[in-house]
Amino acid sequence: MLSSTTILCALFFFLFIIFKIHRHRQKCCKYPILKDYPFLGMLPTLFCNLWNFHDFLSEKLKMHHRGTAEFMGPWFTNMNYLVTSDPINVHHMLSKCFDNYVKGHEFRDIFEAFGNGIFISDSDTWKYNRSLFLSVFKQRGFQLFQEKVIQNKLETSLIPLLDHLQQQGSVVDLQDVFNRFTFDNICSVILGCDPNCLSIEFPDVACEKAFEQIEKCIFYRHVMPRSFWMLQKLLQVGEEKKMTKACKEFDQFIYANIESKREELRKGIVQNVEMVDVLTTFMSAEKSSQVIAHDDKFLRDAASNLFIAGRDTITSALTWLFYLIATHPLVEAKILQEIKENFGTINIENKLGVDDVKKLVYLHAAICETVRLFPPVPFERKKAVKDDILPSGHVVNRNAIILFSLYSMGRVEETWGKDCLEFKPERWISERGGIVHEPSYKFISFNAGPRTCLGKDLAFIQIKMVAIAILCNYHIQVVKGDIPTPNLSIVLLMKNGLKVRIKKREI
Repeated sequence: MLSSTTILCALFFFLFIIFKIHRHRQKCCKYPILKDYPFLGMLPTLFCNLWNFHDFLSEKLKMHHRGTAEFMGPWFTNMNYLVTSDPINVHHMLSKCFDNYVKGHEFRDIFEAFGNGIFISDSDTWKYNRSLFLSVFKQRGFQLFQEKVIQNKLETSLIPLLDHLQQQGSVVDLQDVFNRFTFDNICSVILGCDPNCLSIEFPDVACEKAFEQIEKCIFYRHVMPRSFWMLQKLLQVGEEKKMTKACKEFDQFIYANIESKREELRKGIVQNVEMVDVLTTFMSAEKSSQVIAHDDKFLRDAASNLFIAGRDTITSALTWLFYLIATHPLVEAKILQEIKENFGTINIENKLGVDDVKKLVYLHAAICETVRLFPPVPFERKKAVKDDILPSGHVVNRNAIILFSLYSMGRVEETWGKDCLEFKPERWISERGGIVHEPSYKFISFNAGPRTCLGKDLAFIQIKMVAIAILCNYHIQVVKGDIPTPNLSIVLLMKNGLKVRIKKREI
């Protein structure tokens, strides 16, 4: 048996090693964002403030030079990051040195549920996906198809549901309503099917719940050591068990629609390829030899990636927009006045299309201001291919992981002024009454550089059409005492939803 002296010596040696590692980490970490504990790093402080993560991070970054600091995870993990809210650093990574900052294989592992599509991939795979989507999105026919889908969903589902709710006088979670609306809408636009999540019964739809679960698990992978969630995946326990089940459910839904589309094309059911969903557009192009043929896996990955871009991001923007409008009556009045001046009285029979909504400058400004304060994707992650030095002077080593907080970037006084925390659509309107176009690396909600969001214009169109239809027919009242807080996910939704009452607007 080991003597007590031997045990004490071993313990002393172990503590000495931990101490030396900690001292070495402190020397390497010149700009610590949080207190660095032995062995556990900065993780304890982060977990203690996880409930208020985005605002906590924003306040901490303000204390550091150019809003840039280092986060050190537990010493046995690879959770060391450089975190920044400096737009010049972001411009450097996303534009000037674009090729040196990639998603990386760790990112693809975290997002493996969505395959190797446009938002997950790098280099040639990304370039091919982007050119393919661009060829679809730039088509006038696709914009008109999206317009048709949205108008139909507004007329047959959203407005009847809101009518029912206002008659009942009941409290409803508006975020849940938007979640259901956007899921039905994105399914129609991408897959050409409507799962009818949005109805008076508020049904549980398996594929929609599966998609939400996948996103929750992805955030979990971001904050937990890789070795831990990989072990959970191997043993099929905890969050990783939920992830596996959700992926299976969602894949079954996607693959079933792919097979259905292939069968329709074989039978020649599709007539007008300029007014059809994305999946049919891809397959029709293959059939006419305009592009190379894609297997089911490629189509599944492409569809899944579009779900990331066009579902929860729109839900987030709509939810925060209506919260801010409901709590800023003057903004609401100005939006309604602008609609009246351009179109007169609007109701569900008087439909507005793509070209119509582009005339609404103040509404556009209100949307910009909303996603500045509450960007649908609150943080972005990059990996350095080779050594570099950021404009702020911070050294970036090869393979280093850099996080930039989009949420924090919208709250920097040096960038947006002392009133940066205020909801002020007027900051986006020029003296001539047009929209102020800020540099994309400053207004980062739609990304910047070569990876700027392809669907930005389509997103604005959808948000405007929904906002007009609701605001012209109803007044939204936030339940007294309901103060929404951002949730912990890869998309900035409200933690407990947005509880409101729907009132019929007097014409």
